[in-house]
Amino acid sequence: MSTANIAVYSGTFDPITNGHLDLINRGLNLFDKIIVAIAVNPGKQPLFDLAERRAMIEACFADGEAVEVDCVSGLIVEYAVKRGARAILRGMRAVSDFDYELQLALMNRKLKREVESVFLMPGFRWIYISSSIVKEAARYGGDVEELVPVHVYQALQQKFSKESRENESKMC
Repeated sequence: MSTANIAVYSGTFDPITNGHLDLINRGLNLFDKIIVAIAVNPGKQPLFDLAERRAMIEACFADGEAVEVDCVSGLIVEYAVKRGARAILRGMRAVSDFDYELQLALMNRKLKREVESVFLMPGFRWIYISSSIVKEAARYGGDVEELVPVHVYQALQQKFSKESRENESKMC
């Protein structure tokens, strides 16, 4: 039986932002290892496919073994138990996140009491960003370079320049 103090941090990470990285890095002050679990959500149409998101996250942590990246579908709490994690790490940016996160934490506790939910707030400089907001700004030419890692910024530029060319060819 492993004695490592492991947490699972799940999300779609479409794309990973500096806010996510802040949470992961601060989570490493509390846990020996964090498994970044890219959640497959059939209700969402991601900009980046699973392989692209995984590669982007792995590139952020290429120099360390304390962060592992995996893809997961189904209940995160079940995945956490399967991986020997003691906690599910969640980020809360604003009061608006609280209601949903509380409901999720209570359901996870009902399903698996041995897995704790741990909430961290991102650093103040990242508190207003989300993957959705970053994508929307980047789609319309907004400067998001300081909000994501360099390689993610480049991937966003590439995706949206291709999308822009395709849309232009469909116009009148």
